[in-house]
Amino acid sequence: MTENSTVDVLISGAGAAGLTLAIELARRGVSFRLIEKLNDPFRGSRGKGIQPRSQEVFEDLGILDRIVAQGGAYPRQREYRDDGSFSESDAVVGGEPTPAEPYHLSLMVPQFLTERVMRERLLELGHRPEFASELIAFEQDETGVTARLKGISGEETIRVRWLVGADGGRSFVRHALDIGFPGKTLGVRAIVADVILTGLDRDVWHRFGDGDMQRQIAICPLAGTDLFQIQGPIPLDGEVDLSAAGLAALVKERTGRNDIEVHSVSWASAFHMNARLADRYRLGRVFLVGDAAHTHPPTGGQGLNTSVQDAYNLGWKLAAAAAGAPDALLDSYEEERRPVAAAMLGLATNLLDALKRGEMRRGREVHQLDIGYPSSSFALEKPERSAGLLAGDRAPDAPLRGVGGQPTRLFELFRGAHWTLLGYEAEQASVPPRPGLHIHRIGRRGDVIDEGGHFREAYGLASGDWVLVRPDGYVGAIIASAHAWALEAYLANVGLAA
Repeated sequence: MTENSTVDVLISGAGAAGLTLAIELARRGVSFRLIEKLNDPFRGSRGKGIQPRSQEVFEDLGILDRIVAQGGAYPRQREYRDDGSFSESDAVVGGEPTPAEPYHLSLMVPQFLTERVMRERLLELGHRPEFASELIAFEQDETGVTARLKGISGEETIRVRWLVGADGGRSFVRHALDIGFPGKTLGVRAIVADVILTGLDRDVWHRFGDGDMQRQIAICPLAGTDLFQIQGPIPLDGEVDLSAAGLAALVKERTGRNDIEVHSVSWASAFHMNARLADRYRLGRVFLVGDAAHTHPPTGGQGLNTSVQDAYNLGWKLAAAAAGAPDALLDSYEEERRPVAAAMLGLATNLLDALKRGEMRRGREVHQLDIGYPSSSFALEKPERSAGLLAGDRAPDAPLRGVGGQPTRLFELFRGAHWTLLGYEAEQASVPPRPGLHIHRIGRRGDVIDEGGHFREAYGLASGDWVLVRPDGYVGAIIASAHAWALEAYLANVGLAA
């Protein structure tokens, strides 16, 4: 057994959550190791929906255009009747982009393609996952975590400041901590399979037997690939044949058609649907993210998105703590993210009930643009606001123009690992400059101009007000000029003391 030197963070699990956290730490210069017990990357399409809020996250991470290039929009759904006739409708209801919300449509990108883009981004930042490396034991004390890893070259022991379990619904980390995972089994077992098939065109999502849990089956062309994804409920017990022949027989039985032929299977899984939420997301120096903290039915495309945003919330806080921020900042991870998962479980379960009735349409409720942290310990208003944008809300985008003449956007000002302080028609900065804080003044004698009034409309500030935007794009504080003294105390609590 070898013993290695200390790194700040050990991330167990290199799926979407683990990769997001690794990118966040890498771009902040925090040392870490990202391990994955599988021998190679996940090959399935499972989490294929990328919601508008996650698109905003991916823009910040520098990968949105690459993600979009890998996939495409959701196709219309074609619902077949027993007599062979059909009707078509939009499965995903979007809207027009607005200055405040630039992304309004869910994207379809198979999970294995999303994760490939994320690994490429991580490599650009000088890191890569360690496959065939498994966490087999750990213990923690007041100053760190001692972890035992098993890999191709044998066992090793490493010392880290924090451990993050991003290791899925059967999380070893969660079990080792004996954290409860209450919830319920939803009484639905289903298959999902990525296949090559012929007999169906690729311009619609084919649905048969909607509303009948004994006969229902959906066959969706997977954007960015030559594959189709087959989804459908199956009996709660018994073996299921996930071979090409077995899936072909299932398709024939449920569609009544002989012309659909399954040629090969790229990946397939049979699973029971559950809705469960970990009792806690943090125990000492160990954290849970993603499916290790919550598991749910796939309806509504919430899982991968919620997991990515768990990691997006935790990453900047770990980096701040590594640089000396108070420990209370790390407590805010569970405080902010656990209620979001609880609400998401309710939404996904309600959408599953709708699916059982044959209802598939999805609207704004799945976009995750309305998620916020208004009850967070790190949401500050001076004076308290009763309407409009509030501390803890998602910070809206807005088109602006630099005084040098070039167009820009708020999201471009936010992009990166820093905090952003915006003064609206303010005379001078309320706090002095410091590393990790970008300060902009909007309006007269500022560096950017709200030419179309979109900033004023979205933020609802009075002249002299300041809004502090967190690294993850949420409003940390809204401060009137008379209360500018409160900004310095707030910044000290997040590791940005002058």
